[in-house]
Amino acid sequence: MNSRTLFQQAVTLHSQGRLAEAGAIYRRLLAETPSNFQLQYQLSLSLFQQQRPAEALDLISAALAFQPRQPEALMLRGTLLASSGRREEALTDFDQVLAQKPDFPSAIFNRALALLELGRRAEAVNAFDRFLALAPDSVEAWLNRGAALQGLGRLEEALSSYENALKHNPDHGLTWLNRGTLHKEMGRFQEALESFDRALKAMPHHAGAWRGRGSALVGLLQFGEALKSFDRSLEITPGDHDVVRERNNLLDAIHLFADMPPGANAAEIWLHRAAFLQVQQRLEDALKALDQSLASDPDYHSALITKGQILTELGRAEDGMTSYRRHAEAAYGGRATRAPADPSHKQRHDEEQRAYLTEHGIRDEFHLDAGARVAIAVNPTNAEDVARQWHETNPQIAVIDNLLTEEALEGLRHFCRASTMWRRPYRNGYLGAMPEFGFACPLLAQIAEELHAVFPSVIGEHSLRFLWGFKYDNRLSGIPMHADQAAVNVNFWIAPDDANRDPASGGLKIWPIKPPSDWHFHRYNADEAAISAFMAEAKAEPIVIPHRANRAVVFDSDLFHETDRVDFADGYLNRRINVTMLYGRRTFRGG
Repeated sequence: MNSRTLFQQAVTLHSQGRLAEAGAIYRRLLAETPSNFQLQYQLSLSLFQQQRPAEALDLISAALAFQPRQPEALMLRGTLLASSGRREEALTDFDQVLAQKPDFPSAIFNRALALLELGRRAEAVNAFDRFLALAPDSVEAWLNRGAALQGLGRLEEALSSYENALKHNPDHGLTWLNRGTLHKEMGRFQEALESFDRALKAMPHHAGAWRGRGSALVGLLQFGEALKSFDRSLEITPGDHDVVRERNNLLDAIHLFADMPPGANAAEIWLHRAAFLQVQQRLEDALKALDQSLASDPDYHSALITKGQILTELGRAEDGMTSYRRHAEAAYGGRATRAPADPSHKQRHDEEQRAYLTEHGIRDEFHLDAGARVAIAVNPTNAEDVARQWHETNPQIAVIDNLLTEEALEGLRHFCRASTMWRRPYRNGYLGAMPEFGFACPLLAQIAEELHAVFPSVIGEHSLRFLWGFKYDNRLSGIPMHADQAAVNVNFWIAPDDANRDPASGGLKIWPIKPPSDWHFHRYNADEAAISAFMAEAKAEPIVIPHRANRAVVFDSDLFHETDRVDFADGYLNRRINVTMLYGRRTFRGG
């Protein structure tokens, strides 16, 4: 059988889908004529159809060395390049095809897809429009055009594009899925739910559609049904961290609404609406709801606290501090900090603080120091070293000495010593000052802002979410092992060095291990039995950072950590004080 007859036989087998048999003949013929373009093209096409892209790409590239402008070969190589993630190179091939054949539909469509995948959405829209002029009934083109428009924020145009896709195929599951996502983005939760249901009719085992359905039901406040949808999504893709996080947020929202009292007044209703919007991360909308709550009751304590939280997370730290202080003044002004039921370590602290305040001429039972801003709060000379530590260590931990300028350090020490905000006693022997107790001042806001500015490679785009101070009894225990609900943890100490009796301890222990991704906040933050069992199984050893005055430890908040042994000198000015600032929201990254 001569070569021509063999080639025709291979082409026939190829057209019948008998790709391996056809490929064997192509290879046999190529062994005789290795530079034959047509054989190389046909074999690379069969390899592509057999889902062997790497071999196909090598072969079609070799073929194009002989005929570099052949459109079908350029088209095939561009498709292979795009599928392997080399989209810029693919665009070059598609452009060469279109220079020769301006109306080659496949080249126009694949070029549009490559532009969309590269994030060049406006160009992608124009390219899909060019394709749709040739093929106006293409569902895939209308769908992807809608996705490009949605990414550009041109939502009504995107919706129109999805409607065109559904006009040509009313049962197209992916279009219904995108349509649901778009309606959810627009706050049209009922329409979103209907779209996700239609998507699931076409794709009943699509985890993303079940997740979208759950999100739409959350928007409609149908929490029970939403939980069922999230659970169905997790049955299909167990351990999907985004679904786990969204489901956990929903449980938080359910708790908030369950606590709303019967016959709630307008201020309470607006507060719970704000709390729900906060869980959904619709922070600006939540802030508007809080303003409505406070318009009904200007001193509504819970609304002032929540407003402080949201303003802080929106990057308006000083405004947030103002709201927190307003709450503290309304809630505690004129009230004694001591109570007969207080544990002995708190009573001892309050007596020492009263003596300190009297010495400074302050006789009010409730007092918040001004905590004024200073010229520069965070020492900028540490920036380069901290960035290096952060990027070179695994797990990510950076130790910063001389964090604050001397003026800021002394100002913060006086604020912490003079303010009657140490209200929450813990059984291990330390006291907590939360923002709503008065741990809020312009200086703390300045430190939070300057940490972000001085250490951008560490803090990143995360905003301050929460902060607190802890003050310790001289010899009692500190905080037990836990992880925090944040992305980056900044912990720093302000007591003088000579207060610490043991310079090798008194700081922090950090374990290079994170909680399982499906643990809820209470479990990884406060369930000591579960944490101990998990750590015993992991057999991890802690990293110990000793206490130093004005030393900060910055670390990935997912890491378990606890206070090291405390042994400080007697006297009010020697009490160990640490400040914690949490940036961003927890996103479990494994490891």
